[in-house]
Parts: sequence; structure tokens; C-alpha cells
Amino acid sequence: MPRRLIELPLLRRLKPGLHVHDEEALNAEPPLDLLDEAITPVDAFFIRNNGALPDIADESAWTLTIDGEVERRTVWTLPELKDAFETVTVTAVLECAGNGRSQFSPATDGLQWRLGAVGCARWTGVRLGELLRHAGVKPSAVYTGHHAPDRQIDKPERAALSRGLPIAKALAPETLIAFAMNGEPLPRLHGGPLRIVAPGYPGSAWQKWLSGISLRPQEHDGEKMRGTDYRLPTRPLHPGEPIDPKDFAVITDMPVKSLLTRPAAGFCVAAGELLTIAGFAWSGATPVVGLEMSCDGGTSWTETPLQQGEGLFAWRRFETQFRAEQPGPMTILVRARGAGGQRQPLEMPWNPRGYCNNQAQRVSGRITAAD
Repeated sequence: MPRRLIELPLLRRLKPGLHVHDEEALNAEPPLDLLDEAITPVDAFFIRNNGALPDIADESAWTLTIDGEVERRTVWTLPELKDAFETVTVTAVLECAGNGRSQFSPATDGLQWRLGAVGCARWTGVRLGELLRHAGVKPSAVYTGHHAPDRQIDKPERAALSRGLPIAKALAPETLIAFAMNGEPLPRLHGGPLRIVAPGYPGSAWQKWLSGISLRPQEHDGEKMRGTDYRLPTRPLHPGEPIDPKDFAVITDMPVKSLLTRPAAGFCVAAGELLTIAGFAWSGATPVVGLEMSCDGGTSWTETPLQQGEGLFAWRRFETQFRAEQPGPMTILVRARGAGGQRQPLEMPWNPRGYCNNQAQRVSGRITAAD
């Protein structure tokens, strides 16, 4: 079936306002005001694809194969997974490693995400570690390799994406094979019927349409796991400098970050009125613990309370009110910090693939004279 015929019915389910990027693969992100909920609605969640969406005619016939460095090769249907293992729910932020890539200067290769390639959802499934232990993890296993039926648009004989996880993360209790999102069966656009959920890791590690897991005796070398794909330089690199893939390491921990969902850029507030400022903060492996806010372009900063999130891997909301006073331009900045002392930078160091941009967000507007 032609790719667009598969995608059109799915696109109609998106919330109006999502920006569909001008790419061959289907990629879309919401405006920031649609991210102003603790649990991001499915129809407002960003969509990331590296290739064509697979045509899945019968989900009831879907199987998941576990092989490689295991004692027993196993094959599971979706009903068998649900019957054999405990069903658990983990609330976690999913963010594309390239979120915010459009802010890098000079520009880098890759999809020019704005700031909306992120969301927080309740993911329900079974623990990946339980499946692997059932299959018998050999001491030689150091990495998982994940497989799915999506293919490159220009090279349909090749997988679009095949990434994996270090064995410790694969066995961690928060890592799931999910079959539901926000209490409903996992939508096709978000990887249904099965996907990996790897809280704290970049979205590329959350393999969609999961059909196979092979345990590997070395770091997985599947599609988009070689060269500089989803990797950060291990030393500072400057624009124009020669690139050696040996100087790059796989991204396994997303940085501490925050997002202003209110007010929108270009806001106007009258002098003497209260302006609501709200958004979320989150981190990767290390919990987010605090947030500072500036309403004068970074000259002064105020500690802003964070509300409790739904678990260690969910984002935490902040909401406060600022009384506008002197008419003129106004710039709001927020920067989060993690339990390990890491803090969002005011300016993000450049990297050649535009990954992990967590520079403090700036939202500018104006205070107008009171009537």
C-alpha cells in the first residue's frame, strides 16, 4: 500500500495545530501550549519516524522474538505477554535527542525540531528484564539490539532504525515493552502494538513496532547506531572541524531541561496585571530537583517551586504569577537543575548533529502601559 494511504487515516487523529515537518518521513510536533498538561494527550504528542510507517494488517498475529545471547530463543504473542508477566505502568518523559536542533548556530544536519518534540505519558506494559531473564541472559550479553518492520523510504530493503540498550538498562525495572499509552492500546503512530520504553534515554532508544530483540556480545551496530547517529562528541568540536566517529559516544542519558508552556512568545500584559508563568522540568537518569526563573532577561534569578511529578521519570510542573510593572520589553528564562548538580546552560555548546540542546529557554513579550 502506498505510504501516504497508510498515513492519511492516522494523520486525521492528530490535534489541530501540530506542525508537520516537510520531510519524506512523517514527523510532527505540537505548539508549546498543547504541552501544558501533566500527562500529554496522545493526539498532541510529537511523532518521530526515520522511515515509512509499516503496514500492519493484523495486530493479533504480532509476535516478539527474543534471541541472541540467551539460553532459550522465545517467541511471544501479545496475549501471551500479558498473561505471563506482571502488567506495570511507568510515567515517563519521551524526548527526541534532536529536540531544539533548530536553535543551533551554525545550523546542523537533521530534522529541524523546534521545542515540541517532547511529552510525558503513562506507559503500560511488561518489564523487559523479566522477558530477558525468562529467556536466560548469558554472561556474554552486554547490549540489546531491537528490530522492527519499518524501512527506509529510499532503500526499502534496509531497516529505518535498529537501536539497542546496554544490558543494565534493559534489565532495569523501569524499562518496559509497552502495549498501552495513557490507558489506551498503543496507537500505530506511537509504535503500536509494541514498543520499548526506556525512561531517561533519548526517544531513538524507545524502538517502535518492536518485533525482535537480540542480545549482543558487543554494542549493537544496527541502523542509526553507527557513525555519529544519536551520539555526542566526547570532546569539544567546533564548526568546520573534521569529524572522527571515534570521538563520539552513544547518548544514554538525556540532560536536565525545562519548558515554558505559558505565556507564548510575543505575549502582552498590561502594567499592574498578573502574568501566569508555567511549564515543566525534567531530567534523564538523575532526578530534577529545582528550577530558577528570571523575568528580566537573566539579570536576576528566583527559585521557583516544582510540584511533585508522577514518579522519578515524569516531568514536574511549575506555575507562578508575576506582577508586571514597568512598561517595555520583557524576557522570561527558566533553568532547571538535577540532583547531581547539573544545570541548564544559558548557551548550548555546539555539536555537529544538533543533539541534546538543553539551553535555558527564552520567551519574550511586552509589558504595556495600563489603561
